[in-house]
Amino acid sequence: MIVVLKPGLTDGEIQNVIKRIEGFGLRAHVSVGKERTIIGAIGDERILVDQTLESFPGVEQVLPILKPYKLVGREFQKEDSHIHVDGHIIGGNRVHVMAGPCSVETREQVLEAAVPVKEAGATFLRGGAFKPRTSPYSFQGLGEEGLEYLAHARKVTGLPVITEVLDPRDLEAVYRYTDILQIGARNMQNFKLLTEVGKLGKPVMLKRGMSATIQEFLLSAEYIAAEGNRKIILCERGIRTYETETRNTLDLSAVPVLKRLSHLPVFVDPSHGTGKWDLVAPMALAGVAAGADGLLIEVHPHPEVALSDGPQSLKPAKFAALMRTLRAVAAAVGREL
Repeated sequence: MIVVLKPGLTDGEIQNVIKRIEGFGLRAHVSVGKERTIIGAIGDERILVDQTLESFPGVEQVLPILKPYKLVGREFQKEDSHIHVDGHIIGGNRVHVMAGPCSVETREQVLEAAVPVKEAGATFLRGGAFKPRTSPYSFQGLGEEGLEYLAHARKVTGLPVITEVLDPRDLEAVYRYTDILQIGARNMQNFKLLTEVGKLGKPVMLKRGMSATIQEFLLSAEYIAAEGNRKIILCERGIRTYETETRNTLDLSAVPVLKRLSHLPVFVDPSHGTGKWDLVAPMALAGVAAGADGLLIEVHPHPEVALSDGPQSLKPAKFAALMRTLRAVAAAVGREL
C-alpha cells in the first residue's frame, strides 16, 4: 500500500510514520516527489485488517497498490526516475548511447572500439568480460582480465563502463571495475543474483528475458528494488517468437508500455534484438522514436573476426553515421542526444 504523508513534515515526523509501518512487520520505502512524500508499505497487508494508518499523525491518505510490482510501478512513483552515473542523468531529456564490443577480447580491441564510439558521441562503454553462451564450447569471456581492459579504456576515454555479471560469486570483482551492473536476458529470473545486486547501491541494467512477459520483467525489477536499490534501468532486447529472419523479435511496443507502467528508464538493444548489423540502425532510430531513454549498441573494429556476435556488430564508421541520424530523430521527438 501507499502511505501519502501530509506536506511540511519534519524528518522526525516522517521517521515516526516509518517506525509505525515497520512495527506492523512491513518494509517502508520512501519516495520524495515534487509535491508529496509517500511511503510504500511492502509486505503482507493482511496484518493491517484490524489496524489503521490513516489516523496516525502525519498521514494524509492510505491507498492500495493494485499491481503485483509495488516499487517499480507508476502507482508508487508518478515522476520518472533519474539515475545519476558519473555526471550523466539517465531517464532525463537526454538519450544515452552505450556502445562497444559484445566481448572483451584484448586490450587493443577494446580501445579500438572505445575511442571511436566516444568521438561519435556515445556516453557509456559496453563490453562483456563474462559471457553467457548457449554453447559451452563458445568463448566465455576473459573474466577479471577483461574487467581490467575495460577499466583501462575508461581511463583513456573517460567513458563510464557497463558490463554483465553472471554469478553472485563474481559480483565483488565486477562491482569494483564497473559503473553500471548489467543483468542479462538469461539471468532475468536468477532471483539470487537479483537479490544480491539489490543490496548494492550501484545502478543496474536489467534486460528482458527472451520469453518473459512485461509483468514478469517488472517483477524481476521488483526483486532488485525490494532490497533497497531503485537505480534500475530496464532494457528491451527482443523476445523469442516463431520468426526466423531475425535473431529475436524486437518488441518496440514494450517501450511505451513500460513507460506507462513504470517510472524506470527504458533502453533498447537493437543489436541483440535483430542479430543483423544492417537492421541495427533502423531499429535504433525506431527505439528513440518510440520513447526509449537510451540504446545499447554493439560496435567492433573488426566484426568479421569477433569472438562473439560479429554479425550484429557495427563497424566504427557505421556507428558514427548512425549517431548523426539519431540526433535528428531525437530532436524531432523533443529529446537530445
